[in-house]
Amino acid sequence: MEIIQTTDAFKALIEDIKSTTGYRDPLAFGICRVDLGQLNVDKTLQATYPLINWNENFGSAAIFVRALSEQGVTIDFTQSEVVCNINLDFLKSCLASFTPYSDEAYGDAHKNIQVVSSLYTQIINSGSLEGEFKVTFIFDDVPLKSVEASYLKLYALSQAKVPIRGVNLNGAFGALPNVAWSNGSPIELDYLREFEIELKLANEYPHIDFVDKFPRFLQHIIPQDNTRILDTSKVRFGAQLAAGTTVMPGASYVNFNAGTTGPVMVEGRISSSAIVGAGSDVGGGASILGVLSGTDGNPVSIGKNTLLGANSTCGIPLGDGCIIDAGIAILEGTKVGIYPKELVKIQEVNKNLTMEGEVFKGKNLAGLNGLHFRQNSQTGEITASRSTREIVLNSNLH
Repeated sequence: MEIIQTTDAFKALIEDIKSTTGYRDPLAFGICRVDLGQLNVDKTLQATYPLINWNENFGSAAIFVRALSEQGVTIDFTQSEVVCNINLDFLKSCLASFTPYSDEAYGDAHKNIQVVSSLYTQIINSGSLEGEFKVTFIFDDVPLKSVEASYLKLYALSQAKVPIRGVNLNGAFGALPNVAWSNGSPIELDYLREFEIELKLANEYPHIDFVDKFPRFLQHIIPQDNTRILDTSKVRFGAQLAAGTTVMPGASYVNFNAGTTGPVMVEGRISSSAIVGAGSDVGGGASILGVLSGTDGNPVSIGKNTLLGANSTCGIPLGDGCIIDAGIAILEGTKVGIYPKELVKIQEVNKNLTMEGEVFKGKNLAGLNGLHFRQNSQTGEITASRSTREIVLNSNLH
């Protein structure tokens, strides 16, 4: 274990590590603490990352690779993801390499040193269980294989390191176990079944908050400033909430790989893959459909300053300044009437739009700006006209 004394020596070490045959920089990496199974002690139920690196800090990744090799662990760079146990010797090796930057461990530029240093101190003071800490590398954005890599990508989404719909999450449902969650900790369902009698007789049966493959957003993520989540169950880990978003209790919900790009009022459902633009309002009980619920696999994006009325359903992408009145469902196959005068007004705010006719399917209106969808209370006809009012959120609330 060589102690690196200068920044030049550190840079030379990085170049030497990277010159190794087959070496490549990871797309993402990080050190995590894992919750292991109560029956299967080798099974990871949850991974908690104090810091994730996404397409950055490649020097730290190289140091982690070298520290593993000194413990006899060889990284297979041909794999899409690699997960390795780490121990005290791994941490010592990292700290020896990071010595030139040790005084800056708590600065913004060297958070990985802070992770290694803090974990080293924790283990020295209190010890840890074998296999409790791991380092994860993702080399390719392909379907997921492990719990650790799945959590790393979910962190990247919720911390806005990647855009919504910006990473491959295929395989996550197969990799993540379905567990009982109690006060933020996962418990194997088989464990509860096997020891149900003993736990209940001893009055030690845990309070189960919910059963799912995914934890809740607030179990892992510190929200952006001025973001409010009034019920922890309403946002799933892997969601992305921009600063100023308010998620009310009741019928609201934000699924994983979905969310907001600016201040948004959420009182309805934002399904997986759906994106809502700044200044928009998802009214009470309104529903934005996901790719598995009626959009023919086409993800829905909602533009800026758009209103989805209470109990409405949106199954097509909308542009800026749109309104769907309360209780109306606008799907790809919905027949929508547009009167000639209104069509001219709509074309004025949607440049290069050429449309003829008076009845259109919802999918033909996807992504247009300034639409106001209404339903005639006497005939039941759904129509679209040029919206005449601007949706403005209360700045005091966002």
